[in-house]
Amino acid sequence: MRLNTHTWGDGDRLALLIHGAMADHRTWRRVGPALAAKGYRVIGVDLRGHGASAHTDSYTPAEFADDVVETLPTGADLAIGHSLGGLTLSLAAERLAPGRAVYSDPAWNLGALDSGFDPQMFVEFKKATREQIEGLNPRWEQEDVEIELKTLSAWDERSALGLADAGGGDLLPAAPVVPSLVQIADPSFLITPDIAAELERRGFEVRTVKGAGHTIHRDDFDGFMASLDGWV
Repeated sequence: MRLNTHTWGDGDRLALLIHGAMADHRTWRRVGPALAAKGYRVIGVDLRGHGASAHTDSYTPAEFADDVVETLPTGADLAIGHSLGGLTLSLAAERLAPGRAVYSDPAWNLGALDSGFDPQMFVEFKKATREQIEGLNPRWEQEDVEIELKTLSAWDERSALGLADAGGGDLLPAAPVVPSLVQIADPSFLITPDIAAELERRGFEVRTVKGAGHTIHRDDFDGFMASLDGWV
């Protein structure tokens, strides 16, 4: 499936941004321009069932990955994926062949959730109110709250059900196919200390953004960008 995209900048280098579940390219409202200011042309994608991309009856990790491969150019200098976008990027990385990959609190092991993974909790979040979003994300700027309400409205909540197949399994990549950074929240409910240590053993660089929540680039934009030092 060809996906909707949004571009920031017109630099000589190319960066790709892949958002997480329930979001779309608008989640990168500060990251896209910041990378553009560093000389990148930045392409943000809307995954199937998100943003302005088409809704469908099937949502699996493999299909998310196939879509970004069909839509995005190969050989970008940099690719960043957050949460579901991190999982999607890892499944597409060999085919996309970016120069460097950054996995921001990636959803590689949903079974790490203490309460067990239940896609229905994502489905229910479709109805989240402004007050609930603000309460869960006290460090977000008001513009991010507004964007969250808009992206939830555009999101096909059925897409969460496709993650059920990933919920009980270990989808950690066996090894990085390109130089790869794993950026984790503090604490991360997806990347436990044991998983972080295992990723380092497998050849990933791991950096923690102290005090940041799961959506690191919204919770602590400055910390997010600082943790990319040497990678952008």
